[in-house]
Amino acid sequence: MKTTLTIRDDLSKRLERLSKSTKRTKSSLASEAIEEFLTVQEWHIQAIKEGIAAANAGKIVSHKEAIAELKKWGRRAS
Repeated sequence: MKTTLTIRDDLSKRLERLSKSTKRTKSSLASEAIEEFLTVQEWHIQAIKEGIAAANAGKIVSHKEAIAELKKWGRRAS
């Protein structure tokens, strides 16, 4: 199935340049970009829903506990 999308002129020009420099079609580049964007957005929304569910179930830590854990991470990286 094909769908026509309209994009801003500046994005269209950038897509055209990238298409020429990579020797890939504008359609394949746009599809890849949309796929990556959707994957990240879907993951983000799911993570938010899981966080809300955990908070509603009382699975939370205090600010003090969170800061203490983050400080441990910083020490490990040093």
